[in-house]
Amino acid sequence: MTFFASRWVEQPSHVREATDGRLPQGFRAAGVAAGIKPAGLDLAVVVSDVAETTSAARFTRSGVQAPPVTITRERCRLDALRAVAVNSGNANAATGRRGLDEAARMQGGAAMIAGAREDQVAVCSTGVIGVQLDGQTVIKGLLSLRPDLREDGAADLAEAIRTTDILDKHVALDVDLPGGTVRLTAQAKGAGMIQPSFATMLCFVQTDAALSSETCDLLLGVCVKRSFDRISVDGQLSTNDTAILMANGASGVAVEPESEAELRFGEALDALLRQLALLIVKDGEGSRRTGRVVVRGGADEVVEHCARSIANSPLVKTALYGGDPNWGRIAQAIGAALPDTHPLAFDIAIDGTLVCSGGQATGDVAAFDGDEVDVEVGLPGDGAETEVFFSDLGHEYIHVNADYTT
Repeated sequence: MTFFASRWVEQPSHVREATDGRLPQGFRAAGVAAGIKPAGLDLAVVVSDVAETTSAARFTRSGVQAPPVTITRERCRLDALRAVAVNSGNANAATGRRGLDEAARMQGGAAMIAGAREDQVAVCSTGVIGVQLDGQTVIKGLLSLRPDLREDGAADLAEAIRTTDILDKHVALDVDLPGGTVRLTAQAKGAGMIQPSFATMLCFVQTDAALSSETCDLLLGVCVKRSFDRISVDGQLSTNDTAILMANGASGVAVEPESEAELRFGEALDALLRQLALLIVKDGEGSRRTGRVVVRGGADEVVEHCARSIANSPLVKTALYGGDPNWGRIAQAIGAALPDTHPLAFDIAIDGTLVCSGGQATGDVAAFDGDEVDVEVGLPGDGAETEVFFSDLGHEYIHVNADYTT
């Protein structure tokens, strides 16, 4: 199966999926089963061997931020990161002073094996909230993986960051730029506790293109807004969300500001992150179908509020799960987003079939059927438009989350 599998993401013509799965030049990664989880890989490091590596990062907007996020934001040069250390199985969140100390120890241990300064090493954790992370286990695991750091270690990194994930969320792409071909790779995780306003996820992106830190920050910011800020599984916001882009320039191909190379690289990064975001939604802890809601008309804040109301509605999500043609659930979500707006002339189309026009049924029927379902809503007014990708809600989601710690 090809990486760009969704009809909602177009693979740019200058982007090819690499079959060898190797990281960009100058990057190495490895994962290890450190014992944080009962079984499987649960600790990993990715490192750039180039001292002049540039970077950018984005983090959760939650008011309850985990110590790894705090340590990375407060102690790192976010424009010059050279390594990321990450564990799964324990979020190291709501763990107080000791949690900060353990995140700092993790940072120090990773800096040692990466040959980088501590302020060049980001730390990330994912898993259960409110459980202390065993720093000795982490340090021992970091030391054990040092000899295994290698250019083909991306798959281990992707495996080590999984929690409830089922789908693979990593890829290697070759991107043709005016100055030559560069490699762009990414590894992500996320399946539940997903809500726009930064989705609950971790994502690490590497490239051997040469980008300034300002260009890294600009491109990551724009692409996150079109990808991870556009998805929802359950309307819940995590404590640990982190996305990091690192560029080491080892290919010798420069991406200058406001150039054709920047445009083409940005298109590749945008497509990459949007497809990863859709994989997170598709993996939504028992999800059967993926929906996209597009709302047009009115002011920006109106269409945004309406789209999120639809995407996060349990009634809409369960109808999507069952393939039920009950578009009335969309209508109620619109009304919930726009209370006391009467009369409200709105249109609803499902996969191109207009089922409601001007607030009245057309008599046509369209089921929430297929793997990907389009919902289009028209509100009075012109100029504003937004989209949100969302998963359905079914029995398995309850099973996964009712038994998460037991």
